[in-house]
Amino acid sequence: MEELKKYVGGDYDVIVIGAGHAGCEAALASARMGMKTLMLTMSLDSIALMPCNPNIGGTGKGHLVREIDALGGEMAINIDKSFIQSRMLNTSKGPAVHSLRVQADKNKYHREMKRVLEDEKNLTLQQGEVVEIIVEDNVVKGVETRTGAIYNGKAVILCTGTYLRGRIYMGEVNFEGGPNGLFPSNILSEALKKIGIKLRRFKTGTPARVHRDSINFDVMEVQPGDEEIIPFSFLNIDKKFDIEQVPCYLTYTTAETHEIIRKNLDRSPMYAGVIEGVGPRYCPSIEDKVVRFSDKEKHQIFIEPEGLDTKEMYVQGMSSALPEEVQKEMYRTVIGLENVQFMRDAYAIEYDCIDPTILKSTLEYKNISNLFFAGQINGSSGYEEAAAQGLIAGINAVQNIKGKEPFTLDRSEAYIGVLIDDLVTKGTNEPYRMMTSRAEYRLILRQDNADLRLTEKGYKVGLASEDRYKKVLYKREMIEKELNRLKKTKVTPIVTVNNILANLGSAELKTPISLYDLIKRPELGYETISKLDEERVELPREIRIQVEIQIKYEGYIKKQMAQIDQFKKLEEKKLPEDIDYVDVKGLSNEAKQKLNDIRPDSVGQASRISGVSPADINVLLIYLEQKRRIRSGKND
Repeated sequence: MEELKKYVGGDYDVIVIGAGHAGCEAALASARMGMKTLMLTMSLDSIALMPCNPNIGGTGKGHLVREIDALGGEMAINIDKSFIQSRMLNTSKGPAVHSLRVQADKNKYHREMKRVLEDEKNLTLQQGEVVEIIVEDNVVKGVETRTGAIYNGKAVILCTGTYLRGRIYMGEVNFEGGPNGLFPSNILSEALKKIGIKLRRFKTGTPARVHRDSINFDVMEVQPGDEEIIPFSFLNIDKKFDIEQVPCYLTYTTAETHEIIRKNLDRSPMYAGVIEGVGPRYCPSIEDKVVRFSDKEKHQIFIEPEGLDTKEMYVQGMSSALPEEVQKEMYRTVIGLENVQFMRDAYAIEYDCIDPTILKSTLEYKNISNLFFAGQINGSSGYEEAAAQGLIAGINAVQNIKGKEPFTLDRSEAYIGVLIDDLVTKGTNEPYRMMTSRAEYRLILRQDNADLRLTEKGYKVGLASEDRYKKVLYKREMIEKELNRLKKTKVTPIVTVNNILANLGSAELKTPISLYDLIKRPELGYETISKLDEERVELPREIRIQVEIQIKYEGYIKKQMAQIDQFKKLEEKKLPEDIDYVDVKGLSNEAKQKLNDIRPDSVGQASRISGVSPADINVLLIYLEQKRRIRSGKND
């Protein structure tokens, strides 16, 4: 066979491999920060693809989307263009866990994102399969495609999703394949091994898509959208969304469903030991649920539309790797799906990914300069987790090229910080999913204040626009003004005031009190005391929300800020890059090994490594203090 002729396809600053949610954010961040950027994808039709659930947001994940938006990313703006139903979750609980979740028109989401990418002046889109990462002297230099094109680049970001040696499983049938019937990427895995990167296997899965006309919705519970639509992007906060929302539906499995699954477990590739990859704990297959929760008589199933221009419906909660004929049999025992018609089968997909502890907190590979990884290749799951990593990798690729300080967010600053710190410090033995419970400082890291927390950071690195930044400054000023006004405005214990309070179920006043302190009463709020506030001016909804939260949770916020101060002290104690932990006396053998493997940036990061004990941390603090004294002695 004739040897493949190679040629130079072009010279770029940043090359992004993959066009999923991580790739889109990485490429846009790079291009918008002034870098000549190339995005290579195996199929232009897979840009911003939603091969699994057609929704954005949800508990914890909605926080990530708001943070991506605050920093200047695209996901929130794009879903605001393409959602068909919107719901705010956890509204019966405190504001820390409120999370927006919207149903997407998946085809429109793809089209809108593709248009944004095509319109970006510094960005080139190219269909092509990358088969080689070019590295010289531990510095990445570019990539090579299957057709022999060599693209030179100063930084490369891998956002390969579930395509690396992707394998589809349905019962006894398994074959090479990417998500949604697309081709897998089989050669790149070997190229990564060649440059010293170890790979492992994870798996995920997706349920069947069924025809809308074959579903009996009359026996299901309707799940409507919220009456008041709250957008994801802070840029759209004042916009009125006048759309007719499409309902979702709730139904349940039956005892017959569970019996069919149990009878066919030996045909499941997971239970037969055919699949070696580890699956997601928090998004199990229906087989897993029936086995692990054998006492449950039924499981919730949500029927969700995939878009306005298709009759495909997504069967949330029935991911499966059982054979095709078993899938159809069991689906037809679900209430309302008795005559269901399949359009796409459910399947499991197994794929290669890395151990993310080989990465810095910038998502750069520790052993090769300017080689970054983002998304499911890092062991995470979900569109939102991928997009967040893509954004950070894109920013840091640019920072590296420009010779500027790395851009990182710590656990006290953002859910993105929690996500990346968990991955690079603790690693993950299964596809990682963001949840509010993972964030220690979640009262500070609310979805409603992401713009106040992060827009300035996005503006300083050149990603968030000046217009966006000015809006945040104005918002902050309005909040402060209103808080100060409420502190200064007093109400006195006169009859009319006490009558109003009595009608609101609140105790009468004995002495004058500020409106600020009055709002602190559990039964009262910013809106309910409006009759007592003669100077009140109607403020935008987001200002009112911020004012009430800051007043109601003032004590808790102060406590959490004090905890953050303690956290920061350990984060600021930086560890030398060239330290050999074997030489640090007093460390346990496990700590020496783990610290040398992960190479933490700070004592704070070291404290979160599994196997590093509080005693080991004390040893590190003593070691740093000894080094400091030696240095100061030399300086004297």
